[in-house]
Amino acid sequence: MKGFSLPLLDEYEVYLTQCKSGQTVDAYLRVLRQFIEWMGECSGNKEQFLIQQLSRENVEIFLGELKSKGYSSAHLNKVRAALSRFANWLIQEKHLLSQNPAHDVYVPPPVTVAPRELSDDQRHILQTLVERQRNLRGEAIFALGYWAGCRVCDVSWLQVEDCHIGPKSGWITVGNKSGKKRDIDLLNKVRKLLYQYLHSEERKKKESTFVFLSQKSEHLSENGIHRWFASLKKKATKTEWELIHDITFHELRQDFAHRAIKAGWSLDEIAYYLGHVTKQGAPLIQNTAKYTSVNRDQLKAKLKAID
Repeated sequence: MKGFSLPLLDEYEVYLTQCKSGQTVDAYLRVLRQFIEWMGECSGNKEQFLIQQLSRENVEIFLGELKSKGYSSAHLNKVRAALSRFANWLIQEKHLLSQNPAHDVYVPPPVTVAPRELSDDQRHILQTLVERQRNLRGEAIFALGYWAGCRVCDVSWLQVEDCHIGPKSGWITVGNKSGKKRDIDLLNKVRKLLYQYLHSEERKKKESTFVFLSQKSEHLSENGIHRWFASLKKKATKTEWELIHDITFHELRQDFAHRAIKAGWSLDEIAYYLGHVTKQGAPLIQNTAKYTSVNRDQLKAKLKAID
């Protein structure tokens, strides 16, 4: 059997840079390294990856494990596509495979369900797990999802220049990745943690325009946030795990919407704050032209009622 070498991965990276953006190249390589690491753990041989291990069966098992950890169907499709493209390169350029094992692997479409509302016990457990970690970065990430309803992409792509926060008040601009930016005021529970993290020694160790840093890339990726949340849940006790094991980071945002409704927010206010869009791509609140500075002041006051 032919072994997989790091130089081969380097060669593939060079190939990708000729036809893909830097962001896409990084995403593809992260998937490959994750798959190789997982395969090494499964086989008990972390020193060498065999080309033959890139099989349909292993791809399906790998995707199944990602799904069990809470990754979305959209993410699973991206993983399948990255593995499929690598396999095509091994076939066409290196002649190391005879067929593409990931070409027609089926990824179930997402199941449409009502936005999830967490129970009081689930909320308490998640907040307790975060507090136990005593990690400013993790606390700020969780707070943006739970107390500000931010998407994973909002958190991952948040820029330092878009954090207009001080010791006592502040707001942020989110939506950089989608190009549909919006300004949202922050509860003190979010602002305080974000302010502390931005001014922490941990954050100052690396120069970056992004708020949340990563040792492996320019900033903490969306996948990295999912992995962090999965790792956080694993710190739960057996009893706690039974209640929170299937909760995803995105469902923190859904629960925020439920709590906002109970706090008296209108649907337009929730649509603006969460960045919900129309089919034309415009935020609903902007599309109806109802969101004025006066309404923003009203919404800022209502924000304090979120429990």
